[in-house]
Amino acid sequence: MASLSSPLRICRGILREIRAIKGPEYKQSLAYNYVLDQFRKNQITGERYCRAQEEALHASHSYLCLLTSTRQHIALYDMYHGKGQRDTEEMAGIVGLRLPTQPGGKGWEK
Repeated sequence: MASLSSPLRICRGILREIRAIKGPEYKQSLAYNYVLDQFRKNQITGERYCRAQEEALHASHSYLCLLTSTRQHIALYDMYHGKGQRDTEEMAGIVGLRLPTQPGGKGWEK
């Protein structure tokens, strides 16, 4: 298994992603409270070390990766997605071509 970050770093990363989604009132959201409760419930103490905590840490790391990737995907989609559709003649003009003027024409007749 790959080396995972510390539980505190993962928890802060998930809360950062929730803040990016929900905005300034993220502390009142159910997701915020749920994440904090789960991390508190699965803390490692000196007397307790179990496999379930490692599974919870791995699941939280995967969830953080999902949240980060989704946010980055949406940002890239908004940046590069076409704002409008161009017609065929306009696109042909951009690349320096002309469309045929009649059915079966070669495009260079007028």
